[in-house]
Amino acid sequence: QVQLVESWGGLVQPGGSLTLSCTASGFGFRGKAIKWYRQAPGKARELLARIRSAGDITQYSDTVKGRFTLSRDNAKNAAYLQMNSLKPEDTAVYRCCRALSLWTQSPGDYWGQGTQVTVSS
Repeated sequence: QVQLVESWGGLVQPGGSLTLSCTASGFGFRGKAIKWYRQAPGKARELLARIRSAGDITQYSDTVKGRFTLSRDNAKNAAYLQMNSLKPEDTAVYRCCRALSLWTQSPGDYWGQGTQVTVSS
């Protein structure tokens, strides 16, 4: 059974940092790209970052480039989204995705349930 579990969201002050984790099971993690998305209430889902299966290629959206870093540890079946210099507009539910393709969306992509990140003083 495929599972993706996001962890370590929470409440953080503006300018603060959080590192989210995405722990996978039930599939060959090291062979799949991982993407992180977020969705705030009333807004469209936003692709933030993606990383190739080997971890050698990453790409970020302009809204998080320079602030967020996506990494993975294939030995631990986990991916990590380090978020620095957080802003109130970063408040959203963050979800990781096992992607069949690094560059396109597919009906076969699998999503975790998400973790809430709230940036507020």
